[in-house]
Amino acid sequence: MSGCAARRYVAAALSRARGAPLWESTPVPAPAPARGLRALSAGGAAALPLQLLPPRRHLSSRNRAEGKVLEPVGVFEAPKQHGKYETGQLFLHSVFGYRGIVLFPWQARLYDRDVASPVTEKSENAAGHGSKEVKGKTHTYYQVLIDARDCPHISQRSQTEAVTFLANHDDSRALYAIPGLDYVSHEDILPYSSTDQVPIQHELFERFLMYDQTKVPPFVARDTLCAWQEKNHPWLELSDVHRETTENIRVTVIPFYMGMREAQNSHVYWWRYCIRLENLDSEVVQLRERHWRIFSLSGTLETVRGRGVVGREPVLSKEQPAFQYSSHVSLQASSGHMWGTFRFERPDGSHFDVRIPPFSLESNKDEKTPPSGLHW
Repeated sequence: MSGCAARRYVAAALSRARGAPLWESTPVPAPAPARGLRALSAGGAAALPLQLLPPRRHLSSRNRAEGKVLEPVGVFEAPKQHGKYETGQLFLHSVFGYRGIVLFPWQARLYDRDVASPVTEKSENAAGHGSKEVKGKTHTYYQVLIDARDCPHISQRSQTEAVTFLANHDDSRALYAIPGLDYVSHEDILPYSSTDQVPIQHELFERFLMYDQTKVPPFVARDTLCAWQEKNHPWLELSDVHRETTENIRVTVIPFYMGMREAQNSHVYWWRYCIRLENLDSEVVQLRERHWRIFSLSGTLETVRGRGVVGREPVLSKEQPAFQYSSHVSLQASSGHMWGTFRFERPDGSHFDVRIPPFSLESNKDEKTPPSGLHW
């Protein structure tokens, strides 16, 4: 099912009375269980091909697709217009279609360059790129677990989303990833409830959460989740989100500081950044090139050009309007800036450039302990 079809189906279900059933069309045999923790190099982080989840519909045996078994997943709830979702809230992602569960919220500052504001703050960057003034607005995101059964079906992402950590040893380029962790904006949450005591298949589900039928939602945080969040707060925290739209292509960037390592008698600072591309128009376009400018506080300005992103040249269409990926950057300075453009191609062969909103790379100067993402 395409992303657009997923949203149409979900919108139709939610337009009915609250309590509409959610069904899963499951291939037989069932997909393999979640992957374990993996070590990977900085240049090849978690590049996994994905396809989108099949439609979740209530089908009779007469029109059931051959080789599929329909199983009830849960019951839709009304999305929250105000307030936050609690730990343990089950949801369907409105864009990527996967099932997930909320671990805890983050309060981020959203810098939306498409929204004019009478009171503004200067968006600082090297060379004065995009000198428009932008005011940050508080916005809620959630740290979530992705159901491992849905990962093979998400076609609009280049990889199973993961949180990466620097390894705790001398190799300054070694990263570790915990697959199936994502950051989800409040408006992308489509909540549902389930009577299943283990509704999400992820190796961390029962380590982080436990079932308590007296609670709403009935999944509460274990001490291990609280300890993991507290210990890794500096490396998990989502603080700034940057957004800009050009020619109906919206680019959202979320940077994360990962820590510092010493290499060849110098300090190397690492960041991860997640980028989401969304086509807000009906015209099909394809990403062809990327052009980055990376400014370091040390005074260096680096230019990076290349085909596509993470080895892909994604097509954004009405049926599959979104694509998301993560990558990494390192500097030999404690801060810097990044900005640039993506070049897209239209069906008639013409090209246009889409701006990547400038964003800061800031370090935690008071850090005293290295990341411990693989320890609980």
